[in-house]
Amino acid sequence: MDGTALPPRHPVRVPLHNTPLGVWASFRTGQRNVLELIPEIATHQPMISGRTVKRWHMVMDPGANRRILKDAVEDYPKSDVTKLILRPAIGESLFIAEGAHWRWQRRTAAPVFSVRNVQALAPVMTSAAERAAERIAAQTGRAANLFDEMVATTFEVISDVTFSGGETFDRNAVHRAIDAYIAGSARVSFLDVIGAPMWVPRPSRLFSAPAMRAMKAMADGAVDHRRETGAHEVPDLLDLLLEGEDPETKRRMNTAELRDNLLTFIVAGHETTALTLAWALYLCAFEPEVQDRARKEAKTVLGGRAATVADLPQFTYIRQIVDEALRLYPPAAFLSRTAKAHDTLCGREIRPGDTVMLPIYALHRNHALWPDPDRFDPDRFADPAKIDRFAYLPFGGGQRICIGASFALQEAVIILATLLARFRFTPVPGREPKPVLILTLRPEGGVWLNVAED
Repeated sequence: MDGTALPPRHPVRVPLHNTPLGVWASFRTGQRNVLELIPEIATHQPMISGRTVKRWHMVMDPGANRRILKDAVEDYPKSDVTKLILRPAIGESLFIAEGAHWRWQRRTAAPVFSVRNVQALAPVMTSAAERAAERIAAQTGRAANLFDEMVATTFEVISDVTFSGGETFDRNAVHRAIDAYIAGSARVSFLDVIGAPMWVPRPSRLFSAPAMRAMKAMADGAVDHRRETGAHEVPDLLDLLLEGEDPETKRRMNTAELRDNLLTFIVAGHETTALTLAWALYLCAFEPEVQDRARKEAKTVLGGRAATVADLPQFTYIRQIVDEALRLYPPAAFLSRTAKAHDTLCGREIRPGDTVMLPIYALHRNHALWPDPDRFDPDRFADPAKIDRFAYLPFGGGQRICIGASFALQEAVIILATLLARFRFTPVPGREPKPVLILTLRPEGGVWLNVAED
């Protein structure tokens, strides 16, 4: 032994590139993994710029992020590519809409996600956590794909709190349609890379249209049925949205607007939380000391029962694990905007039409903002007040911050605490997940972990 310290062991990361990519290389790389379009230097710089047919800028500076997402948000609408990918699935819903059309929908939907309403939906999360534990218990002593388990669990939650009762709503068909749409439609097209006009058809996005039409028709039927039958005793998201009214214009959502927003909540609400949980479990298995500390916290509070909303204040370390998982593997790992006006960011000129990207993956691993950024360390979040609000953007920021953030965090902590109290997870050699961004940052190949019960 020569006394040389071994390099720190880090969880899996995306291989970022060190040489410029041309148009064809950008297309091939984007088809494989959008995050591989990010150069390694982006994890060391506040901003980088270039041209791939169109001028583009990648921004990793918290002050510039604040300007893009908050102070000058009207000058940086979501990019045409983002809208092109998502509009066929979720229409002009909150996620897509801009300006006045976005503002009235946000004012109408905001009360739906009040603290009181989100907490009232917690029993659904507790029940789903219990059923997930039962399914995982049947796999003890062998490897299980925890990503698949978390997708099943969070889809159960979101479908229960969106269309509780399930009348006229085939959950399995909706789940299949969403999966098919993301798999077939959400990859970056060569036409996107070269900046082709939005009216030029992207063939890969034509094949999922029948499944999406069927899903929308089913959701329309469920909305109309609820209008006729009335609200449930404990209102779900559909009931709350049906009752919602813009306090300024008194406008209410019609069936298409309700459907598009509910489908937004379903697509975003289960996929992102499932990913957060799957990556958190992978990280706990990767770092046994973290898992031991979290298990002790969970077991002390829960014993053998499932977590409830009342337990959340006692899960301080488990919440830190969720926050750190969202830093290392943010589900929305790459945001894109199109500049509408002349501006200056980090001393650099921005022109109308420039593509302005916020590579959240690189922001969260930027060496100027995070010490040893590739290391898994939940204690980074022991004092959240020390973290710049625009250096950590798992849910976006500014007025367009994710409306369901508190819902997602509540769900993630309830489910993670329940599972850690009952099981110990260890890595499966040779089965490390690969972080790949399609629409969200997914673990390609799944998250395979050995499951042991106490």
